[in-house]
Amino acid sequence: MYKVSIIGGGGRVGSDAAFALQLGGIVSEIALVDANRDMADGEALDIRHGSALTSSQKITSGDYDVVNGSDCVVITAGLRRKPDESRLELINRNVGLFKQILESLKGCKLADGATICVVSNPVDILTHLAAKSGILPESQVIGLGTVLDTCRFRSMLADHFSVGATDVKALILGEHGDTMVPVWSSATVAGVPLSSLPGFSETVAAEIFDKTKKSGAEVIRLKGGAGRAVGISIKEVVEAMCLDQGAILPVSAVQTGKLGISDISLSLPTRVGRHGVVDILEPAVSEAEKEGLHKSAQSLKDVFAQIQ
Repeated sequence: MYKVSIIGGGGRVGSDAAFALQLGGIVSEIALVDANRDMADGEALDIRHGSALTSSQKITSGDYDVVNGSDCVVITAGLRRKPDESRLELINRNVGLFKQILESLKGCKLADGATICVVSNPVDILTHLAAKSGILPESQVIGLGTVLDTCRFRSMLADHFSVGATDVKALILGEHGDTMVPVWSSATVAGVPLSSLPGFSETVAAEIFDKTKKSGAEVIRLKGGAGRAVGISIKEVVEAMCLDQGAILPVSAVQTGKLGISDISLSLPTRVGRHGVVDILEPAVSEAEKEGLHKSAQSLKDVFAQIQ
């Protein structure tokens, strides 16, 4: 049995995550909470209507009392990013709301070993804030981090080189935002170095990465907000914890020294288990990539210092 509660479940991202988890059929219960109670109730009802053709899950909605007993609390609530606004600029608008959510969670009785998965932006800052809140041990708090960026990156690489997207293994690490770092040095397609593919060049690589960085803003411009790929990315992380099979994902977590980075939350390859972070791996990266990750860490530290 594994219960997931989604704070912000009535919104675009929260409801897409709930739908993805329903299609996955791995978790046993999904509870939706939203400031707009009608939206949460409506999304829960809509999802519940499809249960007979998907999986036998319990779908509920309500106030924070429905969060009790959760194995994982996913926080998607937040104000949307404007097309010309960086994720870090959201900090001044979203921190207050996020702190209110954390206060509400303090009154909930979560399952033993429960986790919090932060999705709201700026995700690394809010993940660090949640980890330092004392609600759960730091290792039981993770952020979606660069899971979505990595997903977008692989998909765009697959499109450009006309290969299967699931065969592309390439990471984006660091901040989920302007200072994210593509790890070209270990990128492969079905075990073949990406750099050996016909048509690969540093110029092409830079163009694809730039497109990846801007893709979130482009989705916002075109349809008002991202949802589908975010929901799938949340499903990937939640189910990795539920199944406890040692999946390694670029989630955001409090760093304690790998690659010389500490005292901030950002994404490095992380072994995820039932109770959150099992271990953070130290990837073999180039000197330029390592320098980029240190710049990413410092940028996040500078911002986090402003909200203390």
